[in-house]
Amino acid sequence: MYQQVPLGVRKRKATRDRIADAAAQLIGEQGLTKTTVEQIAATAEIGRATFFRYFSSKEDAVAEGMTRRWLDLITTTIADQSPDLSAHEAVLAGFAELAIGFTEIHDQVRELAALTRSSPVLAAWTLQVYVGYEEAIAALVAPRLPDLRPDDPRPRLIGALTMASVRIALDDWLRDGGNLPERVQQALTSVSFQ
Repeated sequence: MYQQVPLGVRKRKATRDRIADAAAQLIGEQGLTKTTVEQIAATAEIGRATFFRYFSSKEDAVAEGMTRRWLDLITTTIADQSPDLSAHEAVLAGFAELAIGFTEIHDQVRELAALTRSSPVLAAWTLQVYVGYEEAIAALVAPRLPDLRPDDPRPRLIGALTMASVRIALDDWLRDGGNLPERVQQALTSVSFQ
C-alpha cells in the first residue's frame, strides 16, 4: 500500500536539497575557499542557523550538492547513449562525453576530490555516495545485457567496476597530475564487461 510522505519530511528534504544545490552552485562559480556559509545560506534563502541544522560545515553541503550534480550528469550521459551500444560501450561513450568541457571545471573537481579525501568521515561518506552511483549505472546498463536473469550480478558488477575505475583514476590524478578524462578512459578501457 502506498504511504504518503508527511509534509514536514518533504519540506525538510526540500530545504536540505536547496542548501546543497546553492553550495554546489557557488563553488562552481567561485571555488571552495571563496565560498562562505553565509553566501550559501543567502543563496538558499535561509538563515545561518538553519544552515547548521542541516549541515555541520560548508564542506558537507558542497559535497552533497556536487555529488547530486555528478550523479545526474553521469546517469544522463549514459542513458542518452544509443541503444545499439553494449553496456561497456555505453559507459565508455558516456564518460567520454563527460570529458568535454572538463578544462573549465578542472580546478573545482580537483578541489572537491581533495576535500573528499581529507578526512576519514568524508572519505567514508564518499564511498557511500559511490554505491549510489554504482546502483544508478547498474540500472542503466541492465537492459543492454543479453540473457539478463533476475539474479544476474552483471549490472551491479558493471556499476562497481565503473566507479572503481573512476576512483582509481581520480586518486592517480591527484597524486601524479596529468589529464583526468584520459585517465578515466584508460581505466574504463582496461576492464571489459559484457
